Amino acid sequence: MINISPRQLEVFVQVALLGSVRAAAERLHLTQPAASMALAEMERQLDAPVFDRERGRLQLNARGRELLPLAQELLERYAEFGRRGSGAGTALSGELRIGASNTVGNYRVGELLGPFVRAHPQVAIRLRVANTETIAAGMLDHSLDIGCVEGPVNHPLLQVRPWRDDLLVVCAPPDHPLARKRSLKPADFAGARWVLREPGSATRITSERVLAQLPPGETVLELDQIEAIKQVVVAGLGIACLPAVAVTDALAAGRLAALKTPFLDLRRKLSLLLHRQKYQGALLDAFLEQD
Repeated sequence: MINISPRQLEVFVQVALLGSVRAAAERLHLTQPAASMALAEMERQLDAPVFDRERGRLQLNARGRELLPLAQELLERYAEFGRRGSGAGTALSGELRIGASNTVGNYRVGELLGPFVRAHPQVAIRLRVANTETIAAGMLDHSLDIGCVEGPVNHPLLQVRPWRDDLLVVCAPPDHPLARKRSLKPADFAGARWVLREPGSATRITSERVLAQLPPGETVLELDQIEAIKQVVVAGLGIACLPAVAVTDALAAGRLAALKTPFLDLRRKLSLLLHRQKYQGALLDAFLEQD
């Protein structure tokens, strides 16, 4: 009979997420030998390894990838059993791993996390900010519990829920020839110098859709941070499509000008990502109910 303990499951999950026994031991406040013994005993009971060793790091093998979401679910159910059994009621604790794409993570993080953090102060939030492609990958490998992205995501294992509407604006320095025109039309953008986000970002996808509606221009820079793009545009090196929420301060200060482009569709949807095979426990339920 297999008799795997919660501690062994915790070690397995943390090694899977962090890539090493040492890092897992530190996270769980164990000695490295104790963590190694827990993992070895679990693999002995399973009669199969769950990791491959690659360049000094432990990588989940096929068996491990299959078992990881089940181990996470068992730990969440174990914690829920403890809360209910002790009469803790709605006092949630534990850890919630959230991924946010750059616009959300840098400019809407209060809107995303604020109500939940105020309602559940004992829950530890781990926030990863990256582009949409990276957040989707984190959801698929179970290193994230929930994602919030501004780009389209199409994967059979990921459920996409609408969260907020978002708007981009085409920005230029105030002295740019396009900013001085009273009325713009698509032909005015011929030969324009564009500064774009990196491939894999949602803002890049929207920008490419916009550029497809305009005469050919030139891509002069690709940058992976919105703030860097803002500074480049302020410096007069090009124009860019940027989230409206990210340029409010620069527009108000007169460092940027928003071009009037009613002929362009600059709307997009912000969405929540959930893994269809992940157990939706009390923490995720509470996070989703805040909206």
